[in-house]
Amino acid sequence: MPAIEISPAAHRILQLPASLLQALLLLAAGAAFLWILRRRLQLLRAASPQPRLDRPGRRLLRLLVIGFGQARQPRYRLAGGLHILIFAGFLILSVRSLGLIGEAFAPGFADFGPAYAASKDWVELLVLAACATAACRRLLLRPARYHDRHATESHAREALLILGLISTLMVADAVYDGSGLGLRGETGGWREPLATLAAGLLGGSETTLLRAHLAGFWVHNATLLLFLCLLPLGKHFHVLTALPNVFFSKLEPSGAVKPPSYREADFDSLESVGVGRLEDFGWKHLLDAYTCTDCGRCSDHCPAYAAGTPLSPRMISLKMRAAAYAHYPVFGPVVPPAERPALVGETIGEGELWSCTTCGACEEACPVTIEYIDKVVDMRRRLVDEGRLPATLQKPMAALEKRGNPFGKTARQRGRWAEPDGEEEPLLPALDPGEAADVLFFTDSAVAFDPRLQRTAAAFARLLRAAGVEAGHLGRDEVDSGHEARRFGEEGLFLALREQNRAALAERRFARVVTTDPHAMNALRHDYGLERPVLHHSQLLAELAADGRLSFSPLADRRTYAFHDPCYLGRHNGQYEAPRRLLAAIPGLRTVEMERCRNRSFCCGGGSLYLFNEVECERRMGEIRLEQAVAAGAQVVVTACPFCLINLEDAVKTSGREGEIEILDLAELAARAAGLATPAAASGG
Repeated sequence: MPAIEISPAAHRILQLPASLLQALLLLAAGAAFLWILRRRLQLLRAASPQPRLDRPGRRLLRLLVIGFGQARQPRYRLAGGLHILIFAGFLILSVRSLGLIGEAFAPGFADFGPAYAASKDWVELLVLAACATAACRRLLLRPARYHDRHATESHAREALLILGLISTLMVADAVYDGSGLGLRGETGGWREPLATLAAGLLGGSETTLLRAHLAGFWVHNATLLLFLCLLPLGKHFHVLTALPNVFFSKLEPSGAVKPPSYREADFDSLESVGVGRLEDFGWKHLLDAYTCTDCGRCSDHCPAYAAGTPLSPRMISLKMRAAAYAHYPVFGPVVPPAERPALVGETIGEGELWSCTTCGACEEACPVTIEYIDKVVDMRRRLVDEGRLPATLQKPMAALEKRGNPFGKTARQRGRWAEPDGEEEPLLPALDPGEAADVLFFTDSAVAFDPRLQRTAAAFARLLRAAGVEAGHLGRDEVDSGHEARRFGEEGLFLALREQNRAALAERRFARVVTTDPHAMNALRHDYGLERPVLHHSQLLAELAADGRLSFSPLADRRTYAFHDPCYLGRHNGQYEAPRRLLAAIPGLRTVEMERCRNRSFCCGGGSLYLFNEVECERRMGEIRLEQAVAAGAQVVVTACPFCLINLEDAVKTSGREGEIEILDLAELAARAAGLATPAAASGG
């Protein structure tokens, strides 16, 4: 039995019983927190609806894996490891914190047994070490991704303040436990190293130990309540919103773009299109802004940021949050929209929005599942609705509307790629309405009209013919898939193009659709609602090779090949293995993987209409990607996207690497290995 009563509940502080003081602190902090939270949620209540309550089972699984499991943190080993430690500490020590709150009302409430005491003490030691390391990284190492070149203010002080508060909680609890050990004449030893260290530093005086015991208790509880009220005021709001944000995250494929409105399905009935003010965003997209951790991973993976364009995905979230805090302040009235700076054009610049390639690297990297593509598309929709389209895009958009393709070519020219000179019959027939084929080849505009890309289509057609596949194409009845028109904000134009293609497809009978363009595949899969399978040509060719319907011979050269994962094939549609299976089917082919591959692939900067759009940048994204291929030891870069092919070939020329490195499509490489390549297609080997 201790010589003196050590329970905080037995001592008066400021002449107040501990229970009364704790109740007053709880009431004050609770009222302040609820007031702040209510004002923060006011904007979400004013936002547009978003259906995010469906499929609760999948949402719960996503929460467990990405939220509680911190699945995306280890991509940055040191920073991710530190965050995992701090997050695990938060989960484990929250039980202790609640226990200490209750200790003021019921002595012994914080005692969860020796096993928890030991594990809790070790966790506190690890969290303290993690906080110290994180602070050193902020102050000394200063990783580049923490310092966005487009930022006008730094959140470093806030980060250090939060680390200091977390450390204060750990130290206060250690002092509380350590002084308790001393007062009881006990030692924690190796089981409770932090408490034992605190006990040793405090000495053996009962008066000192009791004062330290009470100070540790009240400092811990006061700091905890202060910490809670500070969270919704700054970037660390994510401590509260991250798990809900993951639970409510988008379950549709990342390649699917949200509709212009969830309230009104008829596009022509909408009074305005897109997002022009904060309240036009969906509530989940505003929750994204509250949840941004300012970690910089999105911009660190963004090819547009790496190329020196005006875009930084992180800054879109931070600007949205700053606007939300300014226009919906904790104290004071909501700022009317007419008195705010324009969201699109001032707060978020037009150059930022047109720099985005919608590659999805930012979303793939974000540890709290912030969505960027839908936001960018929605803001572009407003720009298009207001007639603020970049000058370089006006001509191809007008050609899309008039001719059904951005090149301005006539419909009768669309199928000429299948009629090369010297061929007695078309490589693939154009199917008339009512005709049938096993496979329908959807070319899309670039492959149909660009002379370089026509070679890819021809190589693929020869492979289909060699494998005995009954295939055909739509010919002049096909128009552009509209994939880029939709993602550039021209929703009405996309809908018109889609209806033309749907009508043409409905007039033919086929089992599957195949395309060499991942953008077209993405549109047909996610935007068209087709009931039949849509394949990429890499999938079909890998299938034909596995079935023995295509056979390959070793290539004459001994060069090293690297596969470049197109964004809309890989990240947006999860097709990573089929291209590699096809490469593996070619005997003796020497391959190497680039450091940025598969779901971390680096966008080449293609993306269809980006071939027409001049974006302000310091260097081409394709040149950066080419450097990554050379660093991996590749002499040939193989891709499976027409726009990647064009962009990377341009990068070869602008970087002065002609004759050093070759760019090929998978179909061209397969045709070479199958002995089907034309002289023009084989000239690069």
